[in-house]
Amino acid sequence: MAVLGIDLGGTKLLAGVFSESGELLHKEKAELENRQGAELGAFITQKINILQAEWQQKGKSILAAGVAVPGISNPANGTVWAPNIPGWEAYPLWNELRQNCKSTGITIDNDRSCSLLGEIWKGNARQCSNVIFLTVGTGIGAGIMADGNIINGARGISGAIGWMALTTPFREEYISCGCFEQHASGEGIAKSARELLQSEKIATSMLSRIPLKDIKAHHVFNAYSYGDPAAIKVIRQCIQYWGMASANLVSLFNPEKIIFGGGVFGPALQFLPDIMEEARRWAQPVSIKHTKFEPSALGNEACLYGAAFLALKNIQNHDPGSIQ
Repeated sequence: MAVLGIDLGGTKLLAGVFSESGELLHKEKAELENRQGAELGAFITQKINILQAEWQQKGKSILAAGVAVPGISNPANGTVWAPNIPGWEAYPLWNELRQNCKSTGITIDNDRSCSLLGEIWKGNARQCSNVIFLTVGTGIGAGIMADGNIINGARGISGAIGWMALTTPFREEYISCGCFEQHASGEGIAKSARELLQSEKIATSMLSRIPLKDIKAHHVFNAYSYGDPAAIKVIRQCIQYWGMASANLVSLFNPEKIIFGGGVFGPALQFLPDIMEEARRWAQPVSIKHTKFEPSALGNEACLYGAAFLALKNIQNHDPGSIQ
């Protein structure tokens, strides 16, 4: 028996075929090439059906597929919302896949919960009942498990912590992505660097040699490694935000662990001790003493593993046509 995981990003699709025991048997990546709306839905359908046919030729069947979407999956009606995919404001993805991938059971969830499920299945959240996966990439989100249950909320929106309010005054930019994400996501790091260079004109900064519109988070991390004053200021601000957000999560959920993943954690893993120190200043004091901060064990494959685990749970629940 095999299951399929689909990790859908804003620009690419990652697909993986897994054994029941969690061995990754096959992995492939496909660029979305600006597909959107129904065209992207058809692309995902095609990918699932092609992989199903290929594995049938090998004498194995893909019995179920789990799909992780970069946004919100509403289990009540099977629609998805993905802010970086035009035409996916309330897209009926589950119905489309169910109708067109008839030999494969389909389950859909958001990417933050899937990343946590990956760590629960094969990563650093194994044997945990209360754990949070804090993912920081282009955006920010959190997969949350409390008392052994994944928390998704009334409409599948729980964990959208990019909107966590961490400073004042309110800025109009926070409406679209949230305060936390505006300042401390991968894109937020680049935005903060651009704002700093515009306001303070730090001529000695390596970053001043790059056109403002071209500055990315990786430029800031690289400049930080050389002791660049602007980069240091931006990263220290991010450490404060990451620490404050972690403290809020600790105080709210009393987790055993917070696991840090996403593209930013990567280069930002070196700051975990500093983030923990900042979190201690703000968090409920008893809870924070019993919370571990750890990196993702699965790295950029956490979400893919989690999507496959969704599919496996679907089979185990003996209802391969259910939404959840």
